[in-house]
Amino acid sequence: MLAELPAPVGAGVYNVYTGGPAGSSLPTAAQLGLEPPRYCAGCGRRMVVQVRPDGWRARCARHGEVDSAELDPRR
Repeated sequence: MLAELPAPVGAGVYNVYTGGPAGSSLPTAAQLGLEPPRYCAGCGRRMVVQVRPDGWRARCARHGEVDSAELDPRR
């Protein structure tokens, strides 16, 4: 069974790529997996995102931090 995703990128009210309502269309780069999340899924606030050669790290002021390495089960 998959572990629940952290609040900043888990299922929420907001789209993590656009900040709009959940279920809205995704940008092409996000569909291809080339774009990190920019908005918190829980509150819709813009997150501080650091892109690294091996992934990304995003931090919401209210819901904490998430690292792409935590989300990839192959690592």
